[in-house]
Amino acid sequence: MTSRLLRAFATLCSAMALATCAPGPRPPETIQPAPTLRVLAYNIRHGEGIDRRVDLERVARVINRIRPDVVTLQEVDSAVQRTAGVDQARRLAELTGMQAVFGSFMGYQGGQYGMAILSRHPIVEFTNHRLPDGEEPRTALAAVVQLRDANLEFVIVGIHFYRTAEERLAQARRVVEIFQEEHRPVILSGDFNSAPDSHVLRLLQQSWAVAGKGLERLTFPADTPDREIDFIMYRPAAQFSVARSLVVDEPLASDHRPVLVELILK
Repeated sequence: MTSRLLRAFATLCSAMALATCAPGPRPPETIQPAPTLRVLAYNIRHGEGIDRRVDLERVARVINRIRPDVVTLQEVDSAVQRTAGVDQARRLAELTGMQAVFGSFMGYQGGQYGMAILSRHPIVEFTNHRLPDGEEPRTALAAVVQLRDANLEFVIVGIHFYRTAEERLAQARRVVEIFQEEHRPVILSGDFNSAPDSHVLRLLQQSWAVAGKGLERLTFPADTPDREIDFIMYRPAAQFSVARSLVVDEPLASDHRPVLVELILK
């Protein structure tokens, strides 16, 4: 091969190498979906169903079927005689693969009676805030949860107001006071024992947006519901949008139907 041909061949090889190494067009940037949070409010009546049978495993199956990220549970026993001394929050955590915290209202039958929170995301801390007493003591169980997908902390508050309208309104006023300086998002979830047009709901709606439930909004009693007393509320409203909100059709496992709200973080 002549020197001229060799030089031409070398030039061609260099051009091909450059073409091979040259970067192609940049792929379009992947748009990450907005993080979502599935919140469940469920008064489990210490695992006692409409059939009067205590079956905590049945309650766990309901929760696992719904696949929530965080659950507020009302009427939870811990080492109480009527439920065979079971630590129900811990047992439900085992059955659902979630982290649990328990907040006691009062001592009862050798153990404690109160509320619990379950979470798939890490619970950073929790506080059981005492509320004004009614016929029974009441608290607001608040957990700070780290939402991994959004690198965001929020406060989930379990609610079970009781018993008269005056007592419930005093409890609601205290909840407003407790969280009025909280800078993180706050979600209230649970059994408010109050109708949508009550003074309790009107007061709380001054600070929280209430997720609607559509036409099938009644939550109690579970087998033939005629009242809407279980709610999920959130703030700031501008930080969330509601992707889905509904009363779960579960007529047996408790005397309340669960309420599910799927929130999208903006």
